[in-house]
Amino acid sequence: MEQDVESPAIIKQHKLPKQAREELPHQLAERERNRRLQRYVQKDGKCNVHHGNVRETYRYLTDIFTTLVDLKWMLNLFIFVLVYTVTWLFFGFMWWLIAYLRGDLEHLSDNKWTPCVNNLNGFVSAFLFSIETETTIGYGYRVITDQCPEGILLLLIQSVLGSIVNAFMVGCMFVKISQPKKRAETLVFSTNAVISMRDGRLCLMFRVGDLRNSHIVEASIRAKLIKSKQTKEGEFIPLNQTDMNVGYNTGDDRLFLVSPLIICHEINQNSPFWEVSQANLSMDELEVVVILEGMVEATGMTCQARSSYVSSEIKWGYRFTPVLTLEDGFYEVDYNSFHDIYETNTPSCSAKELADMNNRSRLPLTWSLASKLSQQGLPELEQEGQETKMILLNQEKILQPERNGDIANVESESKV
Repeated sequence: MEQDVESPAIIKQHKLPKQAREELPHQLAERERNRRLQRYVQKDGKCNVHHGNVRETYRYLTDIFTTLVDLKWMLNLFIFVLVYTVTWLFFGFMWWLIAYLRGDLEHLSDNKWTPCVNNLNGFVSAFLFSIETETTIGYGYRVITDQCPEGILLLLIQSVLGSIVNAFMVGCMFVKISQPKKRAETLVFSTNAVISMRDGRLCLMFRVGDLRNSHIVEASIRAKLIKSKQTKEGEFIPLNQTDMNVGYNTGDDRLFLVSPLIICHEINQNSPFWEVSQANLSMDELEVVVILEGMVEATGMTCQARSSYVSSEIKWGYRFTPVLTLEDGFYEVDYNSFHDIYETNTPSCSAKELADMNNRSRLPLTWSLASKLSQQGLPELEQEGQETKMILLNQEKILQPERNGDIANVESESKV
């Protein structure tokens, strides 16, 4: 007897293209590395460092002014209101206490009795008189008399302390309002940094710009490489900071920031990227922190803007798209293209390997033919000449000169 048996359904999975299958593991690995990599400085400039187990908290109270300025706005406003309310209540209680001890509250209906404060008939009126005294409103309904020496002394004390409180709290609020942190938000950094050839040398570049028409005076730029290292003695240094030269010797680190500028770090023997190739860069866990400092033209206060680039945000073989164009009588900056980059011909080897290839290609040409013949003989010279020719051909393929029409080539390739 036959029995119907349901055959399991066969679901045919769609096969990804070969290029997608090859790139998928690399994309997953890069995403996992980016997830594990902890930034030292956020893209908006905030330092991702929290201070824990600080036992000497009294040091915050010794510099109470800076502590109040660094507080958040809501907490700062709460303290501002609280300080004034406490002082008004305290001196209001003192005025009520003087009236109570002198018996002014018991002789409210006695016209022959001279009170310390006229028309003070309870704590509420004493509180209102305290506010009028400290804020120097002077409505004229409640006034102190000359028959109360303790009241005169309290009036002097409240006037002096009130002036100190006003100067401290108003000064704190003014400094907090005029802080140049908001000015730093109009200083922008490019989303990515790039590595490409410039004047025959590998360079790491990023772009900075100022969105305001008022300029940053005495602007300067610095860059640091944040990367953990291990010394020769075996000591592990987490988040080691290494300076990156962005024109300190030539003065290029002093910026005239009227239009967006491309900051260039030449990768030479003194650069921490000297032995870094394109393959090594994608595997390294590093971070480049850039710091822009200057004085705000309107207030004269020092302003600092920060940003950072992790290894996944440093693009090898790219350049920034030009954003400056000449219009009718002025230059115009197109900030829509501020973060745009385009691909360019760049060797994938490190700067050290590139320098070694250049040295090997130039070294045989400096030798004289007579000295070479006397040292090695003609057959060896011919063989080495052929090797030199092959090296030059390979080098020419790697470092082919870039024409001014790189962008046009890129556009034509994209159309194809």
